Amino acid sequence: MSTLIVVDNPRSWPLELKGVEIIPARSYLTDPYFNSLRRTKVFNMCKSYRYQAAGYYVSLLAEARGHKPIPSIWTIQDMKLPSIIRFVSADLDELIQSSLAPLQSDRFVLSIYFGKNMAKRHDRLSSRLFNMFYAPFLRANFVFHKKWILQNISPIAGNDIPDSHLPFVMEVADAFFARQHYTMPKKSANRFDLAILYNPEEKDAPSNERALKKFIKAAASLSIEAELIRKEDYGRLSEFDALFIRETTNVNHHTYRFARRAEAEGLVVLDDPESILRCTNKVFLAELLEHHKIRTPKTMIVHRDNLAQVEEELGLPCILKKPDSSFSQGVSKAQTREELMHYGRELLNDSELIIAQQFLPTPFDWRIGVLDKKPLFACKYFMANNHWQIIQRASDGSKQEGITETFRLDDVPEKVISTAVKAANLIGDGLYGVDLKEIGNKVYLIEINDNPNLDAGNEDAELKDELYAIVMASFLARIKRKKKLRDQI
Repeated sequence: MSTLIVVDNPRSWPLELKGVEIIPARSYLTDPYFNSLRRTKVFNMCKSYRYQAAGYYVSLLAEARGHKPIPSIWTIQDMKLPSIIRFVSADLDELIQSSLAPLQSDRFVLSIYFGKNMAKRHDRLSSRLFNMFYAPFLRANFVFHKKWILQNISPIAGNDIPDSHLPFVMEVADAFFARQHYTMPKKSANRFDLAILYNPEEKDAPSNERALKKFIKAAASLSIEAELIRKEDYGRLSEFDALFIRETTNVNHHTYRFARRAEAEGLVVLDDPESILRCTNKVFLAELLEHHKIRTPKTMIVHRDNLAQVEEELGLPCILKKPDSSFSQGVSKAQTREELMHYGRELLNDSELIIAQQFLPTPFDWRIGVLDKKPLFACKYFMANNHWQIIQRASDGSKQEGITETFRLDDVPEKVISTAVKAANLIGDGLYGVDLKEIGNKVYLIEINDNPNLDAGNEDAELKDELYAIVMASFLARIKRKKKLRDQI
């Protein structure tokens, strides 16, 4: 991938950087040669990203040309939004307080050069802000009011870098551009970049470490370069062609913000934000499945005024669920009226509506994976020993899980497969895990998950490496479709 540095006027540019081409903004905007370039990373170092200024148009046209602008037009917009600044300040609160604790003033300006500050003490904070607002030079203003708060963040023009900072800036810039990540061999025209969002500290992550490695290997075989990223890499999304979320999703969570941002930037996204929104709310799913006449355990949408009627409608025991429950958390079995009222009121403290379902005991649930509106894998998730759920959690945080048995799709009852595919297709064409119970000759749909487990040793037991190849082939096809549509516009 070639690299360009775009500045207002190279003659007044104060930095001499090794191995990179520095060009004037006017040339980038008007010379047809730059429009013809492919696989190009554009570092936009113009003095202003103000709306309709040259710096604004450099990032905007880079997006249109399929280049990778840094900062992206979305990062430029984010820097202007108070809501984003408040979110970042809250998200980094602990780091902000520890980094700025020694300061005696009520205001502080942090100069960030490629994620570094001249004071080593602020490097962690500088790095996090750089990854969230992925722009070469940044100025973050903090104010102290009971605690330190990020007030605003803005780009620093090259000409505004103090002379005393220039040696340090040249040092970190040279190191930045010398990294292998930025000096990769030139790729073939069909090479694409995939970000895999994960959290190495997540206990119930949807893919284990071995699975992540298999995804990366399968991607490479299809000329896709896959890279593991974390939530700190939010600002880097514009570098990629696609985003694969392998972290448990929720609407009130950074995973949803990643999905929204990636989709807005034109990336292929699994899980897409609409699927996250739909699947993580069981109230929505209950209404959707009833509307399309898909059989489920008898279900009630419960609020404070009808909680007492659940026993009469569903009988006891029954199951109570938070709308956004996952991995058996936020799910309770009420065996008595007292438990029903206790668990119900507890859940209704956090949500206006919850779900109550008829209890249908079975030794296992079917899990059917669906991708591109077709079945992908089939498993039986057995209940934990002497427990009614797949995962039994103890008060000390430990857990016990039932075993997983994987099947060839041809060996799964046709009614289980067809019900799962029909239900998943109501959500979209993404990657879903559909849970079902089989009782006699009837199939009951339990829920649709937008972020299904794909673990090495479990879901891949039948397909093995082909499972990862199929998922990556779907990404490749989606990226090519999106590129084709973009080229036709």
